[in-house]
Order: sequence, then structure tokens, then C-alpha cells
Amino acid sequence: MRFPVVLHTDDGIRFGVTVPDLPGCFSSGDTFDMALVSVVEAIELHLEGIVEDGNDVPIPRPIAEHRINPDYSDGIWAAVEVNTARFDGRAAKINITLPCRLLAKIDNYAHAHGETRSGFLAEAARAAMR
Repeated sequence: MRFPVVLHTDDGIRFGVTVPDLPGCFSSGDTFDMALVSVVEAIELHLEGIVEDGNDVPIPRPIAEHRINPDYSDGIWAAVEVNTARFDGRAAKINITLPCRLLAKIDNYAHAHGETRSGFLAEAARAAMR
């Protein structure tokens, strides 16, 4: 899942990072790249706390929605990829029966998007949980 982040700097070298979709989640780094690496760890720790409290992982909003906030007006926007799979809960194996035509449609859609049936269904299940 991609989380938008906004970086701020006073000296053009060291950066503070805020995650608008996760209030209270922030990080920093001695360089731009280090700030982006450290914010991923901060997001993972923040999400761990959210899930431990019994809440769902929030869906990040587009950067365009955050840019109107004056708190971020002088910031540099980026997006970081965070693997949220470990917050989805334990996997459970199930067997299902689907009509052949529906299965063919799923296969065609997955193939057209460079996916396999199982990859597509796994992503659809993750999206449904959000």
C-alpha cells in the first residue's frame, strides 16, 4: 500500500517526515533518502499499534486531498510503499465453487492485468478487508 508523506526541511539536508493519513506518525532522516527509509519503519510501527487496538489499517487518501492543508504548504510530497499484508490477520484456506463463466471472466481480467487468478483473488480479498 502506498502512503503519501510530506517532507519538511530547514536546511535542505535533514528532513522531517509527516504521514497525513496517520495522525501522530512522523519520522526524520539526515538525508532525503534516509528520511524516506525511516518513515516506512515509523508507518509499520504505527499500523501495528492501530491493529493491536482492534482497528483496521486506514486507506491512504490521494496527495491531492492533502495538498490543500496549509500545514503542508511548504512540504515536498512523496509516496512510500508499505507492505501491509502482515496486518491483514491470519490466512484461512477455503474451497469455493464458482460458475465456469465467472471463473473465465476472472481469469481473463487477471491475465489482462498481468496477474494470475490466485494473485488477483488474493488482492481482491485484501481490498475487501479494508
